[in-house]
Amino acid sequence: MSVFVGLSLFFWKTANSKIISQGGRVNVLILGKSGTGHAGADLTDTMMLVSISLEKKSVNLISIPRDIWIPEIRAKINSAYYWGRQKPEFGGGLSFAKKNIETITGLPVNYALVLDFSSFKDIINALGGVNVDVANSFIDNLYPIAGKENDLCDGGKELKCRYETIRFEKGVNFMDGTTALKFVRSRNGDNNENTDIAREMRQQKVISAIKNKILSYQTLLNPVKLIRFWKVASSSIETDLDFSSIAVLGKRFLIAGENVHSLAIPDGILISPPKSQKYDFQYVFTPKVAGDWSEFQNWVKSILF
Repeated sequence: MSVFVGLSLFFWKTANSKIISQGGRVNVLILGKSGTGHAGADLTDTMMLVSISLEKKSVNLISIPRDIWIPEIRAKINSAYYWGRQKPEFGGGLSFAKKNIETITGLPVNYALVLDFSSFKDIINALGGVNVDVANSFIDNLYPIAGKENDLCDGGKELKCRYETIRFEKGVNFMDGTTALKFVRSRNGDNNENTDIAREMRQQKVISAIKNKILSYQTLLNPVKLIRFWKVASSSIETDLDFSSIAVLGKRFLIAGENVHSLAIPDGILISPPKSQKYDFQYVFTPKVAGDWSEFQNWVKSILF
């Protein structure tokens, strides 16, 4: 039996595996944290809800802005995982993050996965790099150089030695792990690539590229690459998914093919109120009516059902 036939049988045999779902959908929260060696190591600046249909050939990836204000914890939603780990009564990082996403989206979150971005580049390198479809060309002259955050640059007022210039051209770009990490972390690009929404869309692009590489014949037919990827991924990913559930979802991604859609919240659903003591003088997003997520939830339902 060939490796491909064996893997194919494995995926199809998992069709009846027990997997938690509601209304014919499985919703998985994907989080990305900075990881060891970075400020705010457990803040999840990448937040994405992946909704997978078990009945149709479709997958939707919805970006969740990290700056959404959650009054119950008096903090931004990107800190929910952190507070879940800090306070036992919150039930753990994954559980508390899922609970907060459920509150704002109105959807049950069946599973969660948190990726340590300090190992992000190793995962991509284990796959031999990925092809990323860059939507807009941009230049970022202020990309921070790791380890130089406190460099005085010999007294230079602009502290230029702390930064490097990175460039990306529109179109399909092959990226190794280091390049992909810079692509998703860039915050000061031109051509409107300096917003949180633009950053979220770039993160979706890379995650989609990783998915495409994992499910490609070149990977599925290469047991050495699969084993190398799994060793790296399993050491840098925290999840409540078991292997059989991962196989079921992998099969659904294969079936979906080109029907994997990346979505960002439309303008006007969330607002950015003036900085004030109410929000600890932070830049935040809130619904138009405080505590009323109905418009956001209606938008989510409109794209899924």
